[in-house]
Amino acid sequence: MELNTITPGQGAKHAKRRVGRGIGSGLGKTAGRGHKGQKSRSGGYHKVGFEGGQMPMQRRLPKRGFKSHLLKFNAEVTLTALEQLGLAEVDLLTLKQSGLVGQIAKNVKIINTGSLSLAVKLTGISATAGAKTIIEAAGGSIA
Repeated sequence: MELNTITPGQGAKHAKRRVGRGIGSGLGKTAGRGHKGQKSRSGGYHKVGFEGGQMPMQRRLPKRGFKSHLLKFNAEVTLTALEQLGLAEVDLLTLKQSGLVGQIAKNVKIINTGSLSLAVKLTGISATAGAKTIIEAAGGSIA
């Protein structure tokens, strides 16, 4: 097979629809737009969300709360995930390289879910009160 012999699959290519080219084409005269009205005119259509002058849905519904854009920079790691990582010293960079937190994470917190048996030294990472007691009981430390 050569590059000059490759052809598109059957039915993959369609002839361009030529409108307004006579009655025999089936798309003559009004070119498939019907008679009169805003949608038949060139450039005639309404904006997205327009409801004919009625108060649009996005303005009728109440606005509630907000979603903080800072949340995407925070990440949580469980004690079980730390156990499976199996490293003696853990910092933000090692968590990113292992894939436990996203690349854009800036703040990481260890949460008390699961168990931890090996001593882990955490640097630049915070932990909940419950997780801190378990880490220190296992012989680890938080710096």
